[in-house]
Amino acid sequence: MKIVVVGGTGLIGSRLVEALHDRAHDVMAASRATGVDTITGEGLADALSGAQLVIDVSNSPSIDEDTALAFFETSGRHLLAAEQAAGVQHHVALSAVGTDRLPDSGYFRAKMAQEKLIRASGIPYTILRSTPFFEYITGVVENAAEGHTIRISPAAVQPIAADDVVAALLEVALGRPQNSDLEIVGPDRFRLDELAEQILAANEDDRRVIADAQARYFGAVLRDDTLVPGDHPRFAPTRFDDWLRLYVADRLPVAF
Repeated sequence: MKIVVVGGTGLIGSRLVEALHDRAHDVMAASRATGVDTITGEGLADALSGAQLVIDVSNSPSIDEDTALAFFETSGRHLLAAEQAAGVQHHVALSAVGTDRLPDSGYFRAKMAQEKLIRASGIPYTILRSTPFFEYITGVVENAAEGHTIRISPAAVQPIAADDVVAALLEVALGRPQNSDLEIVGPDRFRLDELAEQILAANEDDRRVIADAQARYFGAVLRDDTLVPGDHPRFAPTRFDDWLRLYVADRLPVAF
């Protein structure tokens, strides 16, 4: 079975491609770096020729509303049309827990537009919604920085390790299309401001974290349950404390 991973050179995509190679699958990493551009359509037909499964883990280059909407709509239309022409049998997309509960965020409205295109395409699909990755918490912190203080929402979140997202994508992609969305979350619930404090401590960063219920996350104010999964999520095994301890022990930077 030929598998195409769109966004196959990014954080999740590169790990997913490696995991599929390890399982002896015929897999192609599709990205601009490999000559495949979902915005212009360049290289798509050749990349998808003979493919039965497409896993889309690509992301907008910016969280700006106009940029994100243009990316997800243009990329989605080109990709899904090419999949229809190639006879792809399963489209898997990585999305985010809370996408349908953040209408005030231009980025998340763009993600909803992507999901709607998938549902309307007629291609059998599975959408996997993930909570924020451990690896991206530093990015959230830096986006909220104002000098020596960092204002972060105290909303609840169950972050997840990138490797656990990859494992969940493998399971979903190699199974039958669900024609619905599923959720994958970390095992433990935190407040965002608590996570920020732990990341700063691990980086020996003495900036002050302030819990602010009005602080924005991707342009939107969070309710306490916005990023919390529904009733039947899948739980990943890796705990944040264990992940953080590994990075500290290896003297590796906790980076965005």
